[in-house]
Amino acid sequence: MNGGRGRVIGFLKGGMVALPPVRVEGAHVYLRPPAARDWRAWAALRDESRDFLKPWEPAWPADALGRDAYLRRLKRQVQEWRGDEGYAFLIFRRDDDALIGGIGFSNVRRGVSQTASLGYWIGATHARRGHMTDAVRTVTGFGFRQLGLHRIEAACLPTNEPSRRLLERVGFVREGYARAYLKIDNRWADHLLYAILREDWE
Repeated sequence: MNGGRGRVIGFLKGGMVALPPVRVEGAHVYLRPPAARDWRAWAALRDESRDFLKPWEPAWPADALGRDAYLRRLKRQVQEWRGDEGYAFLIFRRDDDALIGGIGFSNVRRGVSQTASLGYWIGATHARRGHMTDAVRTVTGFGFRQLGLHRIEAACLPTNEPSRRLLERVGFVREGYARAYLKIDNRWADHLLYAILREDWE
């Protein structure tokens, strides 16, 4: 497994940027950074899962699944990797390499904080099968071991019982309740705040 801070960003033909060839192995899934070639599978999974995902996510723009929008998203993710600001991954099943979701860190803070925020999503047909629990455990280990984080934070809607149970199962501790914390599906929504520390993980 490779990964961590300061990894070199590659460039493809035509100047298209590419994330480093990191692969993080879980028990039943593996994680790797998104690539331009993933657009069709990513868009298809998101499209078929639209009704399942929209209640838990920021409002989708009209071109959310288009190739240009995906490449803009990829460019931003490359910039975040390069700047040690965020680390995006796609989630694949190990037994058949099927794309099943996404996970990653945003808002990485260094200095005396050494903290990042965790976010994730999974396709509707792959939910509640243990895949996301495996992915969260896997990326949490990556965050502590490869990125040198001390604390990983996560937030979820109070009504999102599966996400609450998932975080608690992995070892995240509920720390608070934030009013109107994020704008989800076009409305400001309260969130439960969770975190896990390196010493909790070890």
